[in-house]
Amino acid sequence: MSWLDDDDDDDLDYEADIRVRPNPKANRPRTKRRPAHADAQIARVLGVDRGRYTVLIDEDGPHERQILATRARELRKQPIVNGDRARVVGDTTGDDGTLARIVGIEERTSLLRRSADDTDQVERVIVANAEQLLIVVAAADPEPRPRLVDRYLIAALDAGMQPLLVVTKTDLADPASFLAHFEGLDDLEVFTSGRDQMPVAEIGARLAGHATVFVGHSGVGKSTLVNALVPDAARATGHVNEVTGRGRHTSSSAVSLRYVGDDGRGWVIDTPGVRSFGLGHVDPANILRAYTDLAAIAEECPRGCTHLPDAPDCAIIEAVAEGRLGERGPARLDSLQRLLATFAT
Repeated sequence: MSWLDDDDDDDLDYEADIRVRPNPKANRPRTKRRPAHADAQIARVLGVDRGRYTVLIDEDGPHERQILATRARELRKQPIVNGDRARVVGDTTGDDGTLARIVGIEERTSLLRRSADDTDQVERVIVANAEQLLIVVAAADPEPRPRLVDRYLIAALDAGMQPLLVVTKTDLADPASFLAHFEGLDDLEVFTSGRDQMPVAEIGARLAGHATVFVGHSGVGKSTLVNALVPDAARATGHVNEVTGRGRHTSSSAVSLRYVGDDGRGWVIDTPGVRSFGLGHVDPANILRAYTDLAAIAEECPRGCTHLPDAPDCAIIEAVAEGRLGERGPARLDSLQRLLATFAT
């Protein structure tokens, strides 16, 4: 039995003495839940400039257009690079003064990376979702660097990309000696280019239907080649310093350019010229794969063979010593062992 009278129940206000803390900002409580963005559109990232992303909406569709976007706050630790397939919301009209927002990145099919040096485990993502890596090197001015090309090849194989090689300035020097370094690479397609014989049609046929990353040392003529393949690209071209023999950087960031040729359309992704290409992020098992001629012989090596100079019964070392790999065999083996030794330490 209640000590209250039935008549008193209606007169009581049970919440009258409850004090509610005021919300001075009048905002909603924070939550970790994020919207699903079911209406997001998929866009190709064409360029990155100081926190702003140029992306392509409705690629190859009737409403294809470029827009400018920024990244959502929840993606502040997510690298967004050229070639990424981004999920975009907001104002996607592309009108002047509009800014969309990137709220997600689709799963990548490939990722080209490099590090500051071979011992640095911090990787720098360069391009995503490319199928091919086109390496540009000059026959002279500046002198070709076989070991830098070796590094590009290893990075391409590690990323699952098909490597291509273009040797420019063949009117200045015969590239035969340089190309002999890569005679054992059956999967490497090579193009030669001179002042009056640039193989634009042949290279263009390999670009159609693919996204191809162009890499190369500064001053090798990469921007000149890009301008020949994509006439409206207007990439700046530089010169080689007569004292240092080094080229001047003419590209400061990667940019995607639409290639249109007789064989179809594709993407040329031009990257800044580099003088070094660290492989600290690469799986050492992929290094030998870049030397297909040596990898075939390595199948005869003992289990766990390091292929280093002190490796017992190494089939590669024996083949080079016996001259079975020709005149370039010792240089090929030295290049491989230098890279393997870096990852062995």
